[in-house]
Amino acid sequence: MKTFGTALALAAAAAAVQAGPVLDAVKARGEVVCGVNTAAPGFSAVDSQGNWSGLDVDTCRAVAAAVLGDAKKVKVVPLSSPQRFTALQSGEIDMLSRNTTWTMTRDASLGAVFAAINYYDGQGFMVPKKLKVTSARQLNGATVCLQAGTSSVQALADYFAGNGMKYKPVMFDTTEATQNAFLSGRCQVYTTDMSDLAGARTRARNPQDFVILPETIS
Repeated sequence: MKTFGTALALAAAAAAVQAGPVLDAVKARGEVVCGVNTAAPGFSAVDSQGNWSGLDVDTCRAVAAAVLGDAKKVKVVPLSSPQRFTALQSGEIDMLSRNTTWTMTRDASLGAVFAAINYYDGQGFMVPKKLKVTSARQLNGATVCLQAGTSSVQALADYFAGNGMKYKPVMFDTTEATQNAFLSGRCQVYTTDMSDLAGARTRARNPQDFVILPETIS
């Protein structure tokens, strides 16, 4: 088993290197515009009434409480992985609070500040139990569902190359689309953060039909 010891740092990112203009805009508007994942159970999820809940949403509310004195003064903006950095850089959102890996490349190139870590995670794999797979080393030749524009794409490529295996990637723009494709049988494997795998498993009609493999690859 090949395991990378560095966990993912899921961070809330401020929209500019200097918080002054952003903070001034938030105070003038009277509302924090906060980007979150489109659907990540336990982190950002919306109910039938349009009410958002989860750790990342609570982070948005905590910032609103600290800056504006009212945790309710938040506008939640759901963003896919390809959308998140563009929204941050363009000023569409004031802050990003979603599963976003803190990397040196992003630190140097985004023009944004990773302000705090709110969760440690690692990338793993989930498969249907009927495949009788017990290790990621058994996934040679598998079709793999994953989300475009994420660090999972490169980590997956590195893991398979390092273990002399091949795979067929099937990529989607949003978390929901990726999860739905896997749960409907379009792929044999789903790879993403372990927390997202656990959340996706709860969405299955029969969660016991799916297994999260033991390997953590990032």
